[in-house]
Amino acid sequence: MHILFVTGEYPPQRGGVGAYTAELAKALVAQGFQVSVLTSRSMGPASDAIKSVEKSNVVEDSVPTVYREIIRWGPQIWAIIRRKAIELQVDWIHVQYQTAAYAMNPAINFAPSFWRRMLRARAHPDGKKVRIAWTYHDLLVPYLFPKAGKRLRRWVTERPAHTTDLVIVTNEGDRKTLATRITAPSTSIVKIPIGSNIASVCLSTNERQTLRARWSYSQDDLVLAYFGFLNRSKGGTTLIQTLHQLAQRMECPDRVHLLMIGERVGASDPTNFAYLQEVEALITELGLSDRVQWTGHLPDTEVAAALNACDALVMLYEDGASLRRGTLMAGLANGCAIVTTWPTAPLPELVDGEHLLYVAAGDAAAAAFALERLLSDAELANRLRRNARKQSALFTWESIAKRHVDLYNTSPLDV
Repeated sequence: MHILFVTGEYPPQRGGVGAYTAELAKALVAQGFQVSVLTSRSMGPASDAIKSVEKSNVVEDSVPTVYREIIRWGPQIWAIIRRKAIELQVDWIHVQYQTAAYAMNPAINFAPSFWRRMLRARAHPDGKKVRIAWTYHDLLVPYLFPKAGKRLRRWVTERPAHTTDLVIVTNEGDRKTLATRITAPSTSIVKIPIGSNIASVCLSTNERQTLRARWSYSQDDLVLAYFGFLNRSKGGTTLIQTLHQLAQRMECPDRVHLLMIGERVGASDPTNFAYLQEVEALITELGLSDRVQWTGHLPDTEVAAALNACDALVMLYEDGASLRRGTLMAGLANGCAIVTTWPTAPLPELVDGEHLLYVAAGDAAAAAFALERLLSDAELANRLRRNARKQSALFTWESIAKRHVDLYNTSPLDV
């Protein structure tokens, strides 16, 4: 079986959708499948995690073959991707979708309708038809034009769910949302949580002490961590307010610190930079500049080590914890004691007080109280760390790839 992934970003571009696609592609190749990736020509900044050789826009690596042929994600992509699917004789075109990864251009949303008309008439030599899959990494609506209403933008976002053979979502909330709106009996909507793009590591006591010293933290310091790009949905301003309130509660406020792990903003969403400025302004306003450190970009192995070196991971998502959050999955995989926000949809895999601690979104006082509780109760902290690492075994890339294979093999052809 040959799968062609279509994605607006891919390593060494830095972004969650690209990292997810790379991990899934590698896992599928390891299970014996042929995988190609069609993505943007622009590669963005170099990445220490990707070692590859460029030849005529094709990355030749030990995993998938990557074609960097898309200059702009406008309507021209319909024919480009169709030609590539025919050239490679693929069995599936599988789009990894998040509107920001496609520069909020709606052309990708209408591509499946075009492909159905143009590819269904063309069979493989063995009689197989090209099928189309679509993974929603979220249901955020694209920008269309000034004064485009919410209903129209939502219709554009959900259009692929009506025109593809297989629809995958990464969390229960999105599955329920689509299930109430997509009633065609031939449409299959399946939840497959994402895995961690950051591998699990364990540090020895000496390694942990050495790493904390690298950032000038003593063993008595209280070090909170945040991981990932800043954007409004991740509650950055609430995080800074939480740091401020927690420091005020402590006997030695100078020992409370925040380590911001990773780059400050990603390449996909230009609004992230404006939000970063809001967060930096709040840090200055509250007099916390000497308490907050930014690591900048780190190789994945160093990200994992940094997560292990901190006392708690604080991810205060405005829209609640979800299995679509790669930053949360990385924290689980690395055994972090996590404080995050109550999910807006059922999340039975992660139980309050067993795997992490939940607080209300936007409530800095509640987050500070939860951290104070966590950091004063070693038994609770150790239980959360132990159970988080154990629960992350549910979300390995091997199992995620196996779920995809089962769906590729069993999904009916929607004609």
